[in-house]
Amino acid sequence: MQLRPEYLPEHLKKPLAPLYLLHGDEPLLVLEAADAIRSAARSQGYDERAVLVAGAGFRWDQLAQAGGNLSLFGGKLLIDLRIPTGKPGRDGGEALQRHCGKPAQDVLTLVTLPQLDWQAKKAAWFTALVNAGVTLELNAPPLHLLPDWVATRMLRQQQSAPRAALEFIAAHVEGNLLAAHQEIQKLGLLYPPGEISLAQIEAAVMNVARYDVSDLRDALKARDTLRAARTLEGLKGEDAAPPLVLWALANEARNSSARPALLHAAKIDRMIKGLARGDIWDEFLQLALRLTTVKGI
Repeated sequence: MQLRPEYLPEHLKKPLAPLYLLHGDEPLLVLEAADAIRSAARSQGYDERAVLVAGAGFRWDQLAQAGGNLSLFGGKLLIDLRIPTGKPGRDGGEALQRHCGKPAQDVLTLVTLPQLDWQAKKAAWFTALVNAGVTLELNAPPLHLLPDWVATRMLRQQQSAPRAALEFIAAHVEGNLLAAHQEIQKLGLLYPPGEISLAQIEAAVMNVARYDVSDLRDALKARDTLRAARTLEGLKGEDAAPPLVLWALANEARNSSARPALLHAAKIDRMIKGLARGDIWDEFLQLALRLTTVKGI
């Protein structure tokens, strides 16, 4: 059964399923969901726990052994299986399918995975896990929904903020939900319950955004000039490789049939190769402005 993440708290008030599968691109959300399931398991009598990390040298027969090592006193067991690579391999895939095919009484299995590609989601082992219990896909909210995510988190600590303040926080923690979580917790320590002003949040929030080239491509496609400029500044601060940044800009120029922009990209390419002088990052900004502000260029 596929379960939307927002329904998990209510779901955990009921008797637990025999297996939970967590995967997605946001480690914070996966960690929080796993913690909630572990807490619910303890409250429902799963007082024994076996943690298995399927890393280098892991033997998959440990999964079967864990399920067969129930206490003589009849306790319930939580098998906490973590697959950091998201690739169990042939032996692991077969072991997971066997585990799902023969569920043991009084054993609850929690499987955590990173973000998976479409091939992994079509694998027999993944399908077996999905069919054996409850699956949650936990991904970071897109930028336009991030202010609402921040507002929900602030509400948990009885705080609120005007929309401009929420957007300010979102802009400064984009791509880094763990940092967003920490900044929100900091607001809870600095200020009492109630509404926090934009000025108060500006004074408290650090710029902890984490960017990659895909963020720049998204900004260019959306013709979002401010976001493109902010992303370039972040990429510069993180010492991003100039050829990768140029690739994103040139690719957007090519898709837009923008001959003047392509000539500009060619100029930057010569600068990167040391064949021309100039400030590469300033030229990146000028090209991004051209691509986001002039329709058809």
